[in-house]
Amino acid sequence: MSHLPDALIADAFSSRRELRQELRRRRRALSPAQRRQADRALCQRLQQLPELKRARRVALYLPNDGEIDPRPLIPWLERRGVNVYLPVLKPLSANSLWFVHYHPGTPMRRNRFGIPEPETRHGAHRARRLATWALDLILLPLVGFDDDGQRMGMGGGFYDRSLAFTRRSGPRPILMGLAHDCQRVNRLPAEPWDIPLDAIVSDIRVVRPVRGTSRTH
Repeated sequence: MSHLPDALIADAFSSRRELRQELRRRRRALSPAQRRQADRALCQRLQQLPELKRARRVALYLPNDGEIDPRPLIPWLERRGVNVYLPVLKPLSANSLWFVHYHPGTPMRRNRFGIPEPETRHGAHRARRLATWALDLILLPLVGFDDDGQRMGMGGGFYDRSLAFTRRSGPRPILMGLAHDCQRVNRLPAEPWDIPLDAIVSDIRVVRPVRGTSRTH
């Protein structure tokens, strides 16, 4: 059995802000070769998951700030006839997202954070936008995670606001967080606004929270 890296000790940091900074530093410190290897391992792991095999409408993200890269998954999804969606910052709204259909020829622009996203300024996105509840699966980036399935985001609350409806009954997508395994910590306290995930996937493991516990494999 290959050695799994030890989790970062969260108690060594006096605040979530300091912990977030350290986890971002860790992922940015990975070499290009380490990133490529992790990206391949992540996507191979994702391809084995039944949720990915069943999904027909999948949202993912374009990596930024050292985030693990799900883009190698796109050709595999397209060969399976899956529609791929990307998050777009919702204009005139406080820190929330739309999800817009994406293909290799989609016109793109950079948002205020410098991240490419489908062009939406001229209204053409409306026919390509899908209600978030109608997605089958959303793959979202994480800053940190633990073996109980708790997660830490960038702190802007974009996904928490956009996915708040999943706390209510009704249709909802499966939510999977993606991260480098070096972003794993020994424990993360849950915040009231955190949206629970169905699974967290790294280049090394899958964590599936179950009724206050978790299964890691």
